[in-house]
Amino acid sequence: MERLFMKGMTWGWGGKRGDYRTEEAADSLRKLKEHGCDWVALSFWTWQENVHATQITFDYGYTVTDRDIAHAVGEAKKLGLKVLLKPVVNSRDRIWRAHIGFPHTPEAAVYWDRWFESYTNFLVHYAELAEELGCDVFCVGCEMIGTEPQTERWMKTIARVREVYSGPLIYNANHGKEEGVEWFDQVDLIGTSAYYPVGGPGATEADMIGKWLPVRDKMERLHRKFGKPVVFVEIGCRSARGCSAMPWDFMHRDLPFDEDEQANFYSSALKVFSDQPWFSGFFWWDWSVRLYPTHEAKRNVGFDIYGKRAGQVLAEWYKSR
Repeated sequence: MERLFMKGMTWGWGGKRGDYRTEEAADSLRKLKEHGCDWVALSFWTWQENVHATQITFDYGYTVTDRDIAHAVGEAKKLGLKVLLKPVVNSRDRIWRAHIGFPHTPEAAVYWDRWFESYTNFLVHYAELAEELGCDVFCVGCEMIGTEPQTERWMKTIARVREVYSGPLIYNANHGKEEGVEWFDQVDLIGTSAYYPVGGPGATEADMIGKWLPVRDKMERLHRKFGKPVVFVEIGCRSARGCSAMPWDFMHRDLPFDEDEQANFYSSALKVFSDQPWFSGFFWWDWSVRLYPTHEAKRNVGFDIYGKRAGQVLAEWYKSR
């Protein structure tokens, strides 16, 4: 069996209703493809009111619509890109979705049943759409740490998704918490957000490689436990000084621009993981739906790599394989 390796990038995050159906969005996808990508993780979200809510609702004024998603998948397919569809639930109270859950009370089981019923309906809607649109992989969840101990409920949800979607399934765990997912055997690919702190100001590529190696060993143990390939469904680092020590950070916008640190983060991960037979690829975080002009790249301290050294590193690596 030929090894699956996804040369991917996340696209679509932060897009609002209608944003995917613009010329800027089409141009963004073309430029993503030009960087050697052959996969795109199309990722978007809708809401639940707070982390203890039991209902997931659709915000018709904000969340991208099925029409938007169909258009984006169509544009990606025209470019020869394969698509991982990744619907996400966020909380309106701005608390990270990892904290979705309920206190340990006698009523907790009722609340969990209600939440999983709503979440399963949410997933099945998008799994049906993924099947209709010919999406190549479907993601059943992202960084939902508080829900992960609910093994039997997750197994039922995944079984329901498989009734309507015939392709491979992946779950996106979070870095450092992968061992808490006892039901990885229920999906086809083990996913994680690999925001591992491997650097810091002045860290060289060699420094970062040294810190990636124990992560690689841990990922291989996870592969051996479940017999599934591992994918970094999210991985990335902002082009700001110190962010390789906190790659998940998106808040500290006052940090100075540092494209070398970002480039070293990219190159070190590519070198450590790409040739491992159990490793099936990267979806870097992230590529904006509306890109900035190239002359603004050297002032941009976000995750984007367009016009930055990390973009060159990734393009050279992806195109050579």
